[in-house]
Amino acid sequence: MKKLTGYLTPKLPDNAFTIDLANAMFDAGMDALEIGAPFSDPIADGATIEKASHLALRNGFIFDDLKVISAALKGRDLIWMGYTNPFLRRGMEKTVKEAAALGVSALVIPDLPHEEAQTYRSLFQENKLDLIEFIAPTTPKDRIAKILRGAKKFIYLVAYAGVTGAAQSEDLQEILAAIKAVSQTPVYVGFGVNRGTAKARAKGADGVIAGSCFVKILLDDALSNNEKIKRICDEARAIKEAIA
Repeated sequence: MKKLTGYLTPKLPDNAFTIDLANAMFDAGMDALEIGAPFSDPIADGATIEKASHLALRNGFIFDDLKVISAALKGRDLIWMGYTNPFLRRGMEKTVKEAAALGVSALVIPDLPHEEAQTYRSLFQENKLDLIEFIAPTTPKDRIAKILRGAKKFIYLVAYAGVTGAAQSEDLQEILAAIKAVSQTPVYVGFGVNRGTAKARAKGADGVIAGSCFVKILLDDALSNNEKIKRICDEARAIKEAIA
């Protein structure tokens, strides 16, 4: 069965609600969940997640909130997603060791170049933590094998050139074939995944990554917290059904 990885911006409005929502999403069929570290300049994210990040920072998000949330969700398959600058400012070694101690399975750092990431490869290996590798439809075929040499948990295939949440589409079958020719690691397609696009995005892949469709509901001030949980879980179930 194909896998669904979700994404949440924490601290909207607080850690307790983030924990309750995450547990409900897992119970609704989510296989893994990225918890994002809000950042003032999220260059890979579209307007929805950018707005959520800024609101979380205004709500007082600090890095230790990730630790609080992860400790409460220990035993679930959690991934920390964030940008290079905050991780480096905190200290990559400290971040990796904290994540590993809390049972986090991987880090997603979209603006960390592959070559620079190799500096930390042994650190991740020693702490049994995966660093997710990215491939885009524009990645040259002769570079794919180099990037994926150490890929383990899953490969993040970006559905199109752009930012998260956009309604764009590209034929991914050629790049999927190129990836699978050199790696047996599962390939998950992200960017622009929702109940309407999930089936097409998942074609030839092993799973999908959905974020903006959940965060959009999270930002809807017309909904109560209980309504947000219900609608987000309904969206998760619909995506899971679409990719089955």
